[in-house]
Amino acid sequence: MDLTAVRTFVTAVDAGQFQEAATNLSITPQAVSKRIAVLEKDLGVQLFSRTARGARLTIDGQAFLPYARALLQAEERAAASVRPGRRALRVDVIRYRVSVAGLLRDFHRAYPETELDVLTLFDYDTAIAAVRSGTIDATFRAVTMPGRQLPDGVEATPVFDEPLYLFTGPAHEFAGARAIAPAQLAGRRIWMPGNMPGTEWAAYYDELAATFGLTIDAVGPNFGVEHLLDTIADSTTLATFVSEQTPLVWPAGHDLRHIPLHEPTPVYPHSLIWRTDNPHPALAALRHHLTSAYPGRANDGIWTPKWAQPAQPERA
Repeated sequence: MDLTAVRTFVTAVDAGQFQEAATNLSITPQAVSKRIAVLEKDLGVQLFSRTARGARLTIDGQAFLPYARALLQAEERAAASVRPGRRALRVDVIRYRVSVAGLLRDFHRAYPETELDVLTLFDYDTAIAAVRSGTIDATFRAVTMPGRQLPDGVEATPVFDEPLYLFTGPAHEFAGARAIAPAQLAGRRIWMPGNMPGTEWAAYYDELAATFGLTIDAVGPNFGVEHLLDTIADSTTLATFVSEQTPLVWPAGHDLRHIPLHEPTPVYPHSLIWRTDNPHPALAALRHHLTSAYPGRANDGIWTPKWAQPAQPERA
């Protein structure tokens, strides 16, 4: 349906006369009549009855009017959804069940008037390309993956270092420990079937394994968190890593153990990545909120890969 003709129809109804509608639309009265005639032809009904005193809505015109207004409102909402400065802030959180999604929820509580579109882009390259192209406004990632640099014009800042925990069943050798050092896991098998090759988290855990001599086992289909917890609960040898703020719920009979790691504490380094010339007004508010809440990375007592640091943009 021709929305220009629909807008002309609504304007004519509100103005009460084609002459006044023409003035409001900056067109001639003849153009108003032509647009409405085209709309009537498309609909197969007469919307106005012409009289010596002007034009009055017919029964069909009265029936069509609320839908015509709804069409114009939908057009405006559709345009606003992609118009810079008016559309919602688009932010990638990788998955909804990760801690950075909680950071974004905290931001929304602090700025409830800010509209958000929360996306989940799986891999690093897709997310960075989306930031660079302006498809999304920001992404939470561990930067930078080995062999990759941030593109020119794209920047990152640390926003959260999330400690790792060892997760075991009640019969595992470390089940009774109050805390353990990563070095104590040397030679042990850590089962993480969700570690997809080429992802930033796989790169992180590969370097963790190489540093402390443990084995990350990604073998087997990934049937989800519930299956992982069921398997860990029944095993005397398998354990897995979970981040501190990963939300997990399991049956009481599993008696799973959440064991802190220390000396050093491995932390997963979340950063916010954005394009420096992005004009969206809510992006500045998000950056300020996150950097204000982030206490800064401690240099002592933690471990994170050397590559997992905010990188300078590459220069031509």
